[in-house]
Amino acid sequence: MLGVEGPASNLEIQIAASKVARYAVRESGDTLEMMERPAGGLSLVLADGQGSGAAAKALSHLVARRAASLLAEGVRDGAVARATHDFLYAHKKGRVSVALHIVSVDLTTNTIVVSRNSDCPVIVVDPVHTHVYDQLCTPIGLYPRTRPVIIEVPIAPGITVVVYSDGVLHAGERAGQPLDVVATLEGLLRGERRELAGPGEAQAVADGLLAAAIAQDQGRPQDDVSVVVVAVRPLSPGGDTARRLQVRFPIL
Repeated sequence: MLGVEGPASNLEIQIAASKVARYAVRESGDTLEMMERPAGGLSLVLADGQGSGAAAKALSHLVARRAASLLAEGVRDGAVARATHDFLYAHKKGRVSVALHIVSVDLTTNTIVVSRNSDCPVIVVDPVHTHVYDQLCTPIGLYPRTRPVIIEVPIAPGITVVVYSDGVLHAGERAGQPLDVVATLEGLLRGERRELAGPGEAQAVADGLLAAAIAQDQGRPQDDVSVVVVAVRPLSPGGDTARRLQVRFPIL
């Protein structure tokens, strides 16, 4: 939880992530990193390595740590995505790919910025509309001069930004019943509004989309599944301003 100051005051940023590995694979090939930005705010890196298992994990970990180190040094998000691509392309000679999302809560511009190199779209839900950003772009590592697609939205009450890996994108396809991600998200947010009398909590949204993807694969995920949700919500009157991070990590 991150309190926001300045023009977007009396709000809080809720950040939640939920992930599982492919069925019968111990380690997910997706890697998630989070770091505080030097000028304030937070950045998250979601890297989905080609394939699954240990090799994919090593690849995604390499990319995520590289991107995280550049973000921590204050490099701008788009430049981080391009530099990480150049590093991977040179290191692996264009033989492997990584789908990369960088999501930043930028308190200097009071915006949420998403840098996307992935087939998976970015979904932004505001109090009125659902926006799907699915412009054509390629994962990093395969082709020279690969660049990210940049999405930027203002920090405003009721905004929910969702990014995910291709375990969500392709959930249910083998059974001929692909997951409708937009309808699932809208249902989760409406449901949370009924139960909580307010916009959906980020963790509930992330957990709900993860559960829907697993259910669509009949309880046996066909790929690594990761969901990251960034939500802007009103700060509770009289609530404390402490920043908190919570992690639950089952050991199976």
